[in-house]
Amino acid sequence: MTKERVGFVGVGLMGHGMAKNILQAGHEVSVIAHRNRAPVEDLVSLGASEVGTLADIARSSTVIHICAPGSPQVEAIVAEMMPHMQAGSVIVDCSTSDPGSTEKLAQSLEDAGFHMTDAPLGGTPVQAESGQLATMVGASAEVFARIRPILQAWAKDIVHLGPSGAGHKMKLLNNFLAMGYGALYAEALAVAEKSGITTEQFDSVIRGSRMDCGFYQTFMGYAVEGNKNAHKFTLTNAYKDMRYLASMADTAGAANPMGAAIKNSYALAVNTGGDGPEDYVPHLVDFVARANGVKKG
Repeated sequence: MTKERVGFVGVGLMGHGMAKNILQAGHEVSVIAHRNRAPVEDLVSLGASEVGTLADIARSSTVIHICAPGSPQVEAIVAEMMPHMQAGSVIVDCSTSDPGSTEKLAQSLEDAGFHMTDAPLGGTPVQAESGQLATMVGASAEVFARIRPILQAWAKDIVHLGPSGAGHKMKLLNNFLAMGYGALYAEALAVAEKSGITTEQFDSVIRGSRMDCGFYQTFMGYAVEGNKNAHKFTLTNAYKDMRYLASMADTAGAANPMGAAIKNSYALAVNTGGDGPEDYVPHLVDFVARANGVKKG
């Protein structure tokens, strides 16, 4: 059976490792540079082909992965590629996107003779490099069966949840919990410090207890140890995801008061200076502390 020819748009922190593992699984891979040339040049050295335009990616590929910041970028990328895509080609959106946008995009692609899969990611850049990511997939059963061997090149845990949009819905629910933890931790630490309990004392009780978890440990890697890179997920992405969750809840007609509170924590941070590319979720503790007049010694 002829192997799928894979295009990859967005070979950054996560995409580089994913594309590398697809190459190592024996697929032809085409990549395109954006701002950072280093990952592209590394992939080319491993056997990938670099192309100059999205149209070239579309013409040379049967399965096209996209890792982009969000739905507006995904929509723009797909719109540019669609006139040049081969019949039956599959878009695999690995971004954390708005499910409403994904469902509309899937319909447009199907109407034009193409297919849409949402396969958002769970894991870190280290796991991307080692092919140990998780993904939650929205696709028809036929398309899922077709692309599963490619997903297995970069993901250890693969869950098919239903039709297009289902993966992005689950990813937002996952991030709702994660960003909720972050908002709770930041607020708890501010209340603690203002009440005479230090961050270190707080951590000495919570760490190792029933309230401990992997997310807590990476978050506190900054709050306690000062490791700015303990959890490299930006405040702007957290805020974006919580806005997408609010839209999802609105569409479903679901009350989501906790989501609104969490969203506002990240809105506060982003709008008071936390909008940079290296302002990460654990840094939320500083913005919530400042808003409460807390100064750590």
